[in-house]
Amino acid sequence: MGLLDTFTFKVAEYDWEFEAIHTLNYKTFVEEIPQHETNADKKLVDKFHEQNTYIICVHEERKELAGMIAYRDQRPFSLDHKLENLDAYLPDDIGKICEIRLLAVEEAYRYTRITQGLIALLTEYADGRSCDLFIISGTVRQIKLYKYLGFTPFGPLVGSEGAEYQPMYASIEKYRALQDKSRSFNQEAPRLANDDTMLFNFLPGPVDLGKQVQEVYKEKPCSHRGDVFVQDFQRLRKLLCDLAHTQNVEVLMGPGTLANDAVAGQLSLLCATGLILVSGEFGRRLVKNANGAKLFFHTLEIPEGAAFAREDLEKTLKKHPEIEWVWGTHCETSTGVLNDIEMYQQVCDTCDVKLCLDCISSLGTVPVDLSRVYLATGTSGKGLASISGLSMVFHNHQLESAPDDLPCVLDLGNYQEHEGIPFTIQSNLVYALLAALQSHDWDQRFEDVRGWSKIIRRKLAEIDAPILAPDSCAMPAVVTIALPEIHSSEHIGDRLKEHGVLISYRSHYLLERNWIQACMMGAENKPAEKFIRLLKKELTH
Repeated sequence: MGLLDTFTFKVAEYDWEFEAIHTLNYKTFVEEIPQHETNADKKLVDKFHEQNTYIICVHEERKELAGMIAYRDQRPFSLDHKLENLDAYLPDDIGKICEIRLLAVEEAYRYTRITQGLIALLTEYADGRSCDLFIISGTVRQIKLYKYLGFTPFGPLVGSEGAEYQPMYASIEKYRALQDKSRSFNQEAPRLANDDTMLFNFLPGPVDLGKQVQEVYKEKPCSHRGDVFVQDFQRLRKLLCDLAHTQNVEVLMGPGTLANDAVAGQLSLLCATGLILVSGEFGRRLVKNANGAKLFFHTLEIPEGAAFAREDLEKTLKKHPEIEWVWGTHCETSTGVLNDIEMYQQVCDTCDVKLCLDCISSLGTVPVDLSRVYLATGTSGKGLASISGLSMVFHNHQLESAPDDLPCVLDLGNYQEHEGIPFTIQSNLVYALLAALQSHDWDQRFEDVRGWSKIIRRKLAEIDAPILAPDSCAMPAVVTIALPEIHSSEHIGDRLKEHGVLISYRSHYLLERNWIQACMMGAENKPAEKFIRLLKKELTH
């Protein structure tokens, strides 16, 4: 079954399948779409259950229900009770009508092609019973998807507030022709052109955004000097400090590189020698930040794909007692390695050295405790699952303005003196980040990222894809794959993109090393099955 070869599509027949159908029905039409009342059993038996035929999709390996759809061809349909004179809205000479009910897919599988597979089998089933037209009440939340599947809207919306539906129909003959053309559940996925309905975003940025973040970003901008905005901005700063376990944070308009330049500016005020830790591309970028600020420093460099060891850091600090600050990456994004903050802090405390960290990829994807860190950076457009454009510097000490020594935009003391808003800051970016921070249960978020990492790393090992970072120092949200020379990272990245799977591969350091990356940074937990299947196919060519 091609891209869906780990799933079985069938007509429900066993007791456990019907129990799973009732559970999924409850999740979808009670908990997610508030159409029915809650109950203690957390099961919803459809009122037409005895007349329904259920087409289901079962995950073979997990032995669990992935999705279901109900077929019914007995009048009156549910739409007969919602639309007076239903047939007047339908095409003439349509023949026999059947109703599609209860289309639902478990959240973990919603970005696969399971819906197409369900409707494809339903088409065969309905065709065998001489039906000519599907009708359906499609949730307004998924109108784009239904149109993508070949359905045509008709008539007014039905349902109630919070549970609105659009009546739609599809000719079985037309849909059968569409199936013959694409055979979406038997062959490779077609090119997506400009329709992003089925995209799988495994990029480090831009990331998938939650609905609240998108809605807030579309609001009319407001003045950064308004009383309400200032209050909300301070609330944003507090939430960021709570997440990172710090006393203060300054929010800047610009990318993470700007925040690192601001850190370099603060280090320049110390007039002291430092140490920069290099284990990949972003460690090397810290060297560039430091050179731009004319800092004096040594470097400690280790092979890419490794984490820094305590003994190496201790040895270097002992060899160079003049070192007063250490700067490195928490997550070396290029390699997918997560370094040990606690070890860093213990060594720096022992040697009375200030610790600075680039936490741009780790903040929001793993727990981060910066309570003993001198300076640390983050950004809005990665693990915090908001829109790019804001960066931040966390600190636990008071900052003094240095107008004679630093450019205005890099002078963090200037930010602190003006309650964090010395210059214009775009309100939509602030409110988008605030919405992202407020919408997350962070403990659950971190657990989801860890779960995603375990699954994708296990599946990559099963297809012998060479993961760069070992389990002992793996960053859960970033998986870097060092491809053998016989394969081209650019070719594989292009091929996956054609099938709607977006991975990181075009950065110059990835192309030079023939690496590809899959990341879990955004608001949605995209399952990895499709990525694995496509990659396996490319690696076996």
